[in-house]
Amino acid sequence: MLIRRKYSENNLSIPRKGSKFVTISKKYMRYIHDYENWWQFKYDTEQIMTELGRIRIKQGLVLGKMQSLGFVTQDETMLSNMSLELVRSSEIEGKELNLEEVRSSIARRLGIETAGIVPVSRYIDGVVEMQLDATQNYDKALSHDRLYGWHNVLFPTGMSGLYRIDVGKYRSGEMQVISGAMGKEKVHYQAPSAERVYEEMERFIDWFNKCNDIDAVLKAAIAHLWFVSIHPFDDGNGRIARALTDMLLARSENSSKRFYSVSAEIKVLQKEYYEILERTQHGNGDITEWIIWFLHCFEQALVSTEETLSSVMRKADFWERNCNITFNERQRKILNMLFGDFFGKLTSSKWAKIAKCSSDTALNDINDLISKGILKKTPEGGRSTNYILAD
Repeated sequence: MLIRRKYSENNLSIPRKGSKFVTISKKYMRYIHDYENWWQFKYDTEQIMTELGRIRIKQGLVLGKMQSLGFVTQDETMLSNMSLELVRSSEIEGKELNLEEVRSSIARRLGIETAGIVPVSRYIDGVVEMQLDATQNYDKALSHDRLYGWHNVLFPTGMSGLYRIDVGKYRSGEMQVISGAMGKEKVHYQAPSAERVYEEMERFIDWFNKCNDIDAVLKAAIAHLWFVSIHPFDDGNGRIARALTDMLLARSENSSKRFYSVSAEIKVLQKEYYEILERTQHGNGDITEWIIWFLHCFEQALVSTEETLSSVMRKADFWERNCNITFNERQRKILNMLFGDFFGKLTSSKWAKIAKCSSDTALNDINDLISKGILKKTPEGGRSTNYILAD
């Protein structure tokens, strides 16, 4: 089997075509797509519906709690979770995004007022555009052209790393998912041949748009597996699969507001994610294990949202109670961080570093908040003096 290149230790898509080739011998193995009518997946309906019903109840409870919050708090929660979703989805594929840039791009496009807007690269604006198209326009039909557009914004230069790839169209070469050092590559999956891709995608898109007799959360699980099994693009398949997942989860709630991040949970369970995909893609079309895994991952995303809800509500209550107090921009930034994004102890030197100000200015900011009853010193003294919220 000829491939163009290989990536590091992550399991990633490898296109065949290119100018530099490495030869890998591969013993033939039957994959899920080798079976006739392979897309007619089988699963244990009774087992899955029991799990799905329980998780759907939890989903409704979480959404109810979130919708009981004020609009400003909802926007802040949605902004944080959508930013995390994009950053974690890219990290799964070994791509690092700047969280502040992602957050700024989303805030600007959704018209959410937030402090700390930073300049955003063309690439991050494109990634955000893809995600927002999937979630804000969740009720619009999927199409080949829409998928091509998403792929274009993921690879605006026509390159993936050092290599030129097919962009804005389906792949024209063979595709493997591999890992391992050069010369010791392990083939995890062989996707359908390039000649089959358009027909396979035609069938997938038709099902995605028309199959309304299946629960949307269950449909999200099937769509994710189906898409990555076709692996229609040279690169970016995982990120697009997760955007499609979010699109169907938005349909399941009939809402464009995203209050949880499935990609963040997949990132935590990344090893399991690849293992369950590989086992399922080597199987005979019974996808029960994959669906159960996906549902548990979705449930954990809901649990994580519940765990952060208390912090969000504390933050909202804090600003409501102190709405008549004047704060400067530095103080607002660090006070917001203390409700979830702050690591370690708050000291004057850390304040100066985060706020990008002098030590004297940092100490003045802190003393001002102490006088207003917002911060207080901890019992430690001397050089180890640090501060916490007074309440």
